[in-house]
Amino acid sequence: MTEKRRGWEERLLGSRNARFLDKNRAEFIQRVTMVMPLADELLSLGMLHEETYSKIKAANTSQEKMRELFTALHCGGDRVKSAFYRVLERLEPHLLQDLGKRIEELQSLIVKYKQSTSSQYAYVTEYNSLPGEHVLLASRYTELLIIQTHREQSEREEEICTKGERFFSARDSEKYSNITVDQFFCPDDHGLIPKAVVLQGNSGNGKSFTAQKIMLEWASGTVYTDHFDFIFHLKCKEINQISGEKSLVELLRYSQSLTPAQISQILQHSPERVLFLIDGFDELKLSQDNMSNLSPPLDVQTPASAESTLKALMSGHLLPESFLLVTTRSTATDTLSKLLKKQPQRFTEIMGFSERGVEEYFQRFFKDDQLLRTQAYEHVKANETLFTACFIPVICWIICTVFRQRHKGGIETTSSLETTTSIYVDYVSTMLDHHCQGLSQSVPSLLRSLGQLAERGMMEQQVLFNKKCVTNIVSDPTSNPFLCKFLCKKKIRQETMFSFMHLSFQEFFTALYYRLSLSETTWLKFLSPEFIEEDSRKLDLLPVIQFLCGLSNKEVSSSVMEAHCLSVSPNIREQLEEWILKFIEDRDIIMQDTSLFILHCLYELHEEDFVRKAMESWEEIDLSRNPLKRTDCWVLLYCLKCCPHIKSLSLTHCSITVEKLKILQPALRQCKELELGVENLSDDDVGVLVSALGEGKDLRGLSLDYSALSDQSVQQVLNALSKQTAVGYCSITVRTVTTYTAFMLREFLLNQNGKGDIRSPETDEQLDALLFFLCSVSGLRKVHLKVRKLTRSWSTMIFSLMPTCSSLQHISSPEFDEQVEALLNFLHTVPGLKKVELKLNILTESWAARILSFIQTHPSLRPVSLTMAKSLACPFPITGTPHGRGGWCHKVKEEFDEQTNALLSVVDSIPGLKRVKLNVIRLTESWASRIISLIQSCTSLQDISFKAGSELDGFLLEEGIRLLQHSQKRPDCTLTVEGMRCSKDTDQCTEDERWSPKDCNRIVKLQFHGESLTVLD
Repeated sequence: MTEKRRGWEERLLGSRNARFLDKNRAEFIQRVTMVMPLADELLSLGMLHEETYSKIKAANTSQEKMRELFTALHCGGDRVKSAFYRVLERLEPHLLQDLGKRIEELQSLIVKYKQSTSSQYAYVTEYNSLPGEHVLLASRYTELLIIQTHREQSEREEEICTKGERFFSARDSEKYSNITVDQFFCPDDHGLIPKAVVLQGNSGNGKSFTAQKIMLEWASGTVYTDHFDFIFHLKCKEINQISGEKSLVELLRYSQSLTPAQISQILQHSPERVLFLIDGFDELKLSQDNMSNLSPPLDVQTPASAESTLKALMSGHLLPESFLLVTTRSTATDTLSKLLKKQPQRFTEIMGFSERGVEEYFQRFFKDDQLLRTQAYEHVKANETLFTACFIPVICWIICTVFRQRHKGGIETTSSLETTTSIYVDYVSTMLDHHCQGLSQSVPSLLRSLGQLAERGMMEQQVLFNKKCVTNIVSDPTSNPFLCKFLCKKKIRQETMFSFMHLSFQEFFTALYYRLSLSETTWLKFLSPEFIEEDSRKLDLLPVIQFLCGLSNKEVSSSVMEAHCLSVSPNIREQLEEWILKFIEDRDIIMQDTSLFILHCLYELHEEDFVRKAMESWEEIDLSRNPLKRTDCWVLLYCLKCCPHIKSLSLTHCSITVEKLKILQPALRQCKELELGVENLSDDDVGVLVSALGEGKDLRGLSLDYSALSDQSVQQVLNALSKQTAVGYCSITVRTVTTYTAFMLREFLLNQNGKGDIRSPETDEQLDALLFFLCSVSGLRKVHLKVRKLTRSWSTMIFSLMPTCSSLQHISSPEFDEQVEALLNFLHTVPGLKKVELKLNILTESWAARILSFIQTHPSLRPVSLTMAKSLACPFPITGTPHGRGGWCHKVKEEFDEQTNALLSVVDSIPGLKRVKLNVIRLTESWASRIISLIQSCTSLQDISFKAGSELDGFLLEEGIRLLQHSQKRPDCTLTVEGMRCSKDTDQCTEDERWSPKDCNRIVKLQFHGESLTVLD
């Protein structure tokens, strides 16, 4: 037991001695002089190899010998280190005692330095801080996205051009795996610890904030405690102010709480435990002559110019054992790489915030007001442009500061935050005031050159610029805080490329260029309809017009224009207002569905008198089929508030949720005519809808899709409808059809003189209840019945409904062929039937014969609608069928020709047929050929209507349009074609892209009459 205990104590003592050696390695290297006697004894004890002993003996100085010996100690582990300690204790006992005292003094010095550093870096002064104002760094700092991989050119282009959630989702991918600051000096894949780490990033991305955070966390014992006894923070902006020759010790004295003697002692005795944090290398005034011709100082006490001393430190001429962490803008990395000689190196890129980081920043900023934080974040997230720009920490700070000031000023925080332009102007002003010191270029010249570069890129659809292009326009681009610089590989060489931080900044600087231009011809062409019509790709320039409107607001522009004495175009605001009024008069002059774009322009102008004038001349606003984002709703609300009486507003198929309805609620009440569609309405939200509807308006339509309302909620909605002057149509989805529901619907239909469109639920019991009451509704014209299976019993019930509702003219069939057969048998006995919709799984020649027979026995039947239940790219209307892809699509295409021929065989055989309506997913050359054949073979045809897609979201391919235009057609037959027409060359879209509408597509309506082609409004 005694032997075991003795062995345990020896191992514990050996481990303690080993840790003492490791922790004070630098002191031992400097102080031990009897290196060879130590090595001799270790060799005799078998603790050293002959080869290692020879290396120690060959070293020139005692320090070099000790470094070789420590390498051997490290390889030998605690056993060899403990043996070394015992030999040293015997050979130099006073040294260990002296070292113990010095180590205690050093530890005391470290503690005091950390305490001083902690208090110095605990607070941060913000850009707008008044004297004495500051905030805790810990309450503001948010983790940033830092990567250690060089991004490809295509990755940079894609990030610059994407917005919103798609922008941030790319940053969350595995290829952008985050590296944290505590991992900067961890071993690399080869086990090597980097001697120098470069943290590069764009202006305002948080480099200096991160440097301050590192200093604070090191002082608090959170990071680098095992790596470094001291971290010295050198700010290049401050070094620029130092004149004359200074030694490294004197340079450090300017920003540290230590005395020169203490600094000298630290640097001489433990340089491998020292980290130099060089912050803002791009701001260092370092000429080419300084870089190449200055003589480096010989040691830490030798005076030299600040540039020369810093160069010696980074190149390794001074303190080669020390470590470096350098922060710099990306524009200065090539200059830094020429100076930085320490190896190995680690290059990292600070990319700003991830999406989670943006949300966390808002949480920290508004930590004492959760409601305000939620309002601010949700508001910004709804604005795709602003939300994307929030990856830049400075933008986040500006937005949060503005939002808080508005709240303190008593401004309603649920109203619009600020125009997008105003935030970008604040950003530019902040950069000019705090990140542009020492630029050789004046501010007016700087902004105009940036604008010229931006405009060139917009016109050429370019977001990356080569070095020659940039240097020809922008003076000293490497010092420009608004540009990013990176290297990309071109085969066997490297190429320097520049870009703006994001496409939205390029759009902003383009608008600023027009605003600063004294020549009207520069920007007047930009507002010309013909300019965009020449090349529809110029539609990408529309965001520039919105920024231009924002810059024309007096209050917004004055903050940057007056502050920097910028001369601006005198008439641009008047020209913009005139152009907007003309646009409102004829909104289709450039493209369709431009209403939302104009509303955003008015919002960015933010001049209430003009907005009121523009809105008063805008009698009808139709935003149907434009999915509205929350920011669109704020914009619409602002514009509608400026004009208290809107004649007509249509908001159907706009993805209006309850949250968006709450935003629009004050404005909707004042509309005289309204058509509204709301999605996913619940019982709790009905009050919002009732308030938005108000009273006494012409409600042209109300659609409550995907809702699940109870009887009580239906009653509330119907009561609100009864208070309107007129009601066009109403589509309500209910949770279940009860007797009371049916009764309410009956009463409503009776009050509406039978003008109703009833779509039933799916269960037989609910249908039975509904059908019972429908039989008593006079004047009912249209019923949609959906049953799980059409049986003989159900057919009898439907047939019994028809004589009761003598005006019933419209029957929709179920989806299954055998059920359609049962329905047709009963329809043969219905007198006066005028409209039938037949939904088939597949149209065969046999079915075509049945349909033809049915039509011939009902001469008054017009029209007949054929719908395929499971088809996609088929020659029939598609109702409620999602656009699918994959193998199922290919199967449908194989059946395409057979079904098309079956359809034409029906059409060709109908005597006296005058009108045909076709709904097809897209107009192809094949379909165009069939249409021409139909015109030629069916001589009674007078009108053919062709629509691509169920909601005009299908495509009109150029191949089909060309064939229709150049083929011979009868002059007495009019062909109308509607759908999405791609404004790009067809080979620029992938197959997948053609399936869904993009910004580069527009809805068109083409009319062919004989040989003529007319584009209808």
